[in-house]
Order: sequence, then C-alpha cells, then structure tokens
Amino acid sequence: MNFLSLSGAAIGGIVGGAIALIVIIIVIWYISTRNKFVALKNDVEESYSAMDVHMKKRYDLIPNLVSTCKGYSKHESETMTRVTQARAAAIGAATPEQKAAAERELGASLHTLLNAVVEQYPNLKADTQFNNLSAQLESCEHEIGNSRKYYNAKVKIFNNKIEMFPSSIVARNMRLERKPYFEIEEQERAVPRVSFDD
Repeated sequence: MNFLSLSGAAIGGIVGGAIALIVIIIVIWYISTRNKFVALKNDVEESYSAMDVHMKKRYDLIPNLVSTCKGYSKHESETMTRVTQARAAAIGAATPEQKAAAERELGASLHTLLNAVVEQYPNLKADTQFNNLSAQLESCEHEIGNSRKYYNAKVKIFNNKIEMFPSSIVARNMRLERKPYFEIEEQERAVPRVSFDD
C-alpha cells in the first residue's frame, strides 16, 4: 500500500492525529513550565522569609546593644537615635527593595555606633554584656549573609527562567516580573564586625 492509494479520510486522520499530538505536547510543556514558575516563586518567597527571620533576630538584639552603650556614653545620643530609627524603618519595610535600602541604613548606623562608642569608651570592651551582644550580633550578620546568598541564588534562577525563551512566553502570560536582588553596598559588607584588639 503506497501513499497515493491512501484515501482523503486516512490522510486527514494522520494529519489530525499529528496536530492533536503537537497540541498535547504544547499543553504538557505549558503546564510543566507554569508549575516550575510556581515552585520557583515559592522558593524565592521562602528564602526571603528565612532571611527575614535572621534579620528579626538582629532587630531584637539592637535595643539591648543600644541600652548597653547608653550606660557608657551619654554623648552619642544622636548616633543611638539614628540606630533606633533605622531599626524601625527596617522592621517596617514592606518590599525587598525597601528592606534592602533600610538594611543599608541600619548597617551604616550600627557601624557608626559601634566604632564611635568602642573607640571613645575603652571600658566598654570589658563589659560582658556588650561582648555577648556583639558576638550575637556578629553571628546574626553571618546568618543574614548566608541567607542573602541563598535568596539571591533563587532570584537568579527565577529571573533567568523569566527571561529565557520559550519559558518567557509562560512568564509573560502569568504576568511575572523580575525579582530584585538583596544587595548591600560594599562598605556594609563587614558591618558590624567589631575588633576589640588594641
């Protein structure tokens, strides 16, 4: 039986079957890609939430640190006020962009407080509570740094998937937009690392 002897109905059935198969493949690909986007979006949100938990731990340490510093320094009230205001702004930030900006300000004000007070009040270096709070704060900074790396890695995967063809078609249909990286300025990378060495 050759191709020429096939009836019109048979050819129509083959073409119809091929079109149906192509449609099924496209639908399966679309559903699979959409589900991957949902999983990626949830990964980004989960990683941001984990970072937020570590930042909250740091926010809870700051009032105790400020209080301890106040006992030694009556003249740094402006710096302590800036730290308190920056902490409030960071807690109240709603979006990752706002949170990153507030975190930069908080890091800078903490850096100023710790450097000013420790340099001008050497007795503070011997205070057990201050040393304990500083160690906890440094540990929180380390955890935040690791969480930030994890969050940014998830954001990179998400953003790449949004921009790459053909998954960009599904992303556009889902109205997905790029997620911002949680970046800090170079000067805050070491904040609030404090050295008590002379």
